[in-house]
Amino acid sequence: MAKSSVQYVCSECGWNGPKWYGRCPECGQWGTVEEFHEARAAAGSRTAAPGRTSRTQSVAVPSTGRTAARPITEIGTESVKRLGTGFSEFDRVLGGGVVPGSVTLIAGEPGIGKSTLLLQTAGNVARSVSRNGARHDVAASVSGDGHSSTVLYISGEESQAQVRLRASRINAVEPNLLLASTTDLATVLGLIEEHRPALAIVDSAQTIVSQEVDGISGGSTQVREVASALIDTAKTLDIPVFLVGHVTKDGSIAGPRTLEHLVDVVCQFEGDSETALRMLRAVKNRFGPTDEVGCFDMSGEGIEEVTDPAGLFLSGSGPDAGNAAPVEGTCVTFTLDGHRSLPVEVQALVTTSVLPTPRRAVNGVDPSRIAMLAAVLSRHGKMNLLSNDLYISTIAGGQAREPACDLAIVGALASAATSKPLPRTACAIGEISLTGQIRPVPRMEYRLREAARLGFTTAVVPPLRKPLHIEGCTLVEVCTLQDALDALGLSSNTRPARRKETA
Repeated sequence: MAKSSVQYVCSECGWNGPKWYGRCPECGQWGTVEEFHEARAAAGSRTAAPGRTSRTQSVAVPSTGRTAARPITEIGTESVKRLGTGFSEFDRVLGGGVVPGSVTLIAGEPGIGKSTLLLQTAGNVARSVSRNGARHDVAASVSGDGHSSTVLYISGEESQAQVRLRASRINAVEPNLLLASTTDLATVLGLIEEHRPALAIVDSAQTIVSQEVDGISGGSTQVREVASALIDTAKTLDIPVFLVGHVTKDGSIAGPRTLEHLVDVVCQFEGDSETALRMLRAVKNRFGPTDEVGCFDMSGEGIEEVTDPAGLFLSGSGPDAGNAAPVEGTCVTFTLDGHRSLPVEVQALVTTSVLPTPRRAVNGVDPSRIAMLAAVLSRHGKMNLLSNDLYISTIAGGQAREPACDLAIVGALASAATSKPLPRTACAIGEISLTGQIRPVPRMEYRLREAARLGFTTAVVPPLRKPLHIEGCTLVEVCTLQDALDALGLSSNTRPARRKETA
């Protein structure tokens, strides 16, 4: 065993020092400072597979490779051929595909579908290689001479038979998709060096263990060593690697924070367990934008991409409802998720409260803004709902948490209170201040063009900084909350009474 120097590392922010603290001096979190043993191994003895030469000895790096320093003016700028994942949504989040030699970390809650997404991606890449012959152009450019056109999936959590059963369910069984089940880092590196795959997937970083450093599986020492070894192998062999990462109970990636700094791309796979919608977000991307989001639908047959998620967040009150009558208590707004504008339908229910403290129940909406919007509606909209029970929700797991959804929330509340439905082709976008002013929101043009594409003909919006012409959509600019209620046909100067049922 190599000699090691003892340090103490914070698993939350990556701070390190020679002394243990109960509270991290850098980020102030309690109980996150753990003992870290950094191995001082020899240059040629690091994580060599049993019966094989060491990784640094088996890989010959030419003098003109990435270790040689050259003037920046002499380095070519030819575009790198990216490897397609088989999902256009996945490729768009990554910036156009997987870059050769990159390491991508996919994180998400347990059971959200990380392993399913990557296994289906492995099947797509393997299928693409087999359809185009023994050697695929993209795979050949990634692996180089002597590299096989295969995809390697290494699981540290499941056996080969378990992975095979899941692959059969999601139609990812391909002859050139290689499966391995191991938790030893030396074996993982030996498999990658032996097969030189077009794509390697390691599931997961917290289950792989190196025998050369101390620490339990998933600890700071092991995770850092595993990540460093995989990154070194990926860069040296020019092989893209997908690495699965677990998350803690607060949603952050488990292990040392330096894990996110070491890898090239960090993606969060999010979703509600009660719905089938899944979102893939790029938190960090050295080869593309970090404000893109991919939409997927989870089913028993695997994961399907949703290229146009507009219909997921609209019920029968949208423009596609045909001749259906409009429904009271609903209002549509448009949110921004990266460069993509998504419609979100806000539904509200206003009832007479029988409790000393009226109930405020929300779903998909920021709870802290409901009390504020109810007070502003009472003061500046002359519609007192402070003593009523308010229920606000979105449909299909949509999120209406940004301030641009304020006007739609107020519109849905006013519609439910006055029993006046809004037209199916009308939408509302805008932020409401405490003074009752309607404030502008960013990227209004993106939102309005998506509204026009979906068939909305009227949009109530804040005053625009510059004139916009959206074909097929009439823009109604309002300055105050009262103006917005008048434009939506929801103005009322009296407190809403209990609705009476008539025969």
